[in-house]
Amino acid sequence: EEIRMNKVVLIGRLTRDPEIRYSNQQDGTQMAIARYSLAVDRKGKDSGTDFISCVAFNKHGEFAEKYLRKGMKIGIIGRIQTGSYTKQDGQKVYTTDVIVEDHEFCEKKADSELESAPDDFVQVPEDAVNDLPFK
Repeated sequence: EEIRMNKVVLIGRLTRDPEIRYSNQQDGTQMAIARYSLAVDRKGKDSGTDFISCVAFNKHGEFAEKYLRKGMKIGIIGRIQTGSYTKQDGQKVYTTDVIVEDHEFCEKKADSELESAPDDFVQVPEDAVNDLPFK
């Protein structure tokens, strides 16, 4: 049997607040879609910064809308998805996104503008516990 894997782990800073939109589903519900990019530093001879396009759906999208802000350092786990579309002028555009499967806060208390709890953990508001995409 052939083994296949598409898994990405990134740690970086949000370059902007997530852009949120809601898509109507066939069952009448709405799905949150959050788009943002992460600035991820490269180390070594090829040092620099990569700007990675990320998309979070459903509860992960709602979480991004509520708690993620420009400049925050987060970790994500996801998968790479490629696609393409044709612009109105006929030009074909190719896309590469990371589809977010998990978010994690990666900031020490001193680096965060958020209220922090002891031991350098970022405090998550009590009403967010049920919304967390990770437990």
